Amino acid sequence: MAGSLHAAIDYDMEIAAIKERREIERLLVRLNASKTHEFPPKHQRVGASVKHGVYIIKNKSGRVVHVGRTVSGRGGLAQRLSNHLQGQSSFTNVHLNGNGDRLRQGYKFQFLAIRERRSRALLVHAATAFHCPVHLGVGVKRGT
Repeated sequence: MAGSLHAAIDYDMEIAAIKERREIERLLVRLNASKTHEFPPKHQRVGASVKHGVYIIKNKSGRVVHVGRTVSGRGGLAQRLSNHLQGQSSFTNVHLNGNGDRLRQGYKFQFLAIRERRSRALLVHAATAFHCPVHLGVGVKRGT
């Protein structure tokens, strides 16, 4: 009896994982199809949601250079993208030599607001694997 109970639990967990994987795949399609935005001129707000979510940043030629997500904070996606403009991210520090204003020179972004933390975490990993961005935030400080 215990063996069949464990098998049933394992089966249910596998079905749940398959459903979750399909949902993340759908979210990735939605992120990739989302509207492309330009970074705003100085003293203008970033045209992104104040909700939490996942975003991609593309360079002038359209190559994905960064995939990110919001974890916390009141301003959500708009705040996180503003942080990049202000040089307050490892992406800006490493890829743009600390000069977030360079994003205003032809870089673009796409985003998808997502409420669930787990979905955001899984989607950022899926989008990173799919796009193979130039910059990977691997937790290494500049110069080390």
